[in-house]
Amino acid sequence: QAQLQESGGGSVQAGGSLRLSCAHAGGTRSPSCMGWFRQAPGKDREGVAAIYTGDGTTHYVDSVMGRFTISQDNTKSAVYLQMDSLKPEHTAMYYCAAGPRFPICILGTSAGAGYWGHGTQVTVSS
Repeated sequence: QAQLQESGGGSVQAGGSLRLSCAHAGGTRSPSCMGWFRQAPGKDREGVAAIYTGDGTTHYVDSVMGRFTISQDNTKSAVYLQMDSLKPEHTAMYYCAAGPRFPICILGTSAGAGYWGHGTQVTVSS
């Protein structure tokens, strides 16, 4: 059974940077879509960024364009989220997600036909 393991969360001050990592293991084939969604307290899940593992095509939610960068490694079984110029409103639990359909694997719901890890906390203080 496929599993996702996130790492790299933490606490930073506004303007700082963090890099999240996600390793995919198990399953019969690598997923076509990998990415991240987040959930802040009292808010709905929000897809942040996704990558099509076949050719590296990326997708971002408008609010992180130019600030976050998603990438994958050569094995296409690990993805990274470089987060720069962080703001307090970026504070949330960030979940790595994967699935067969790009970019909806980052919906964080069954509609996206994806699965996700346990999450890593990102806290940005002002």
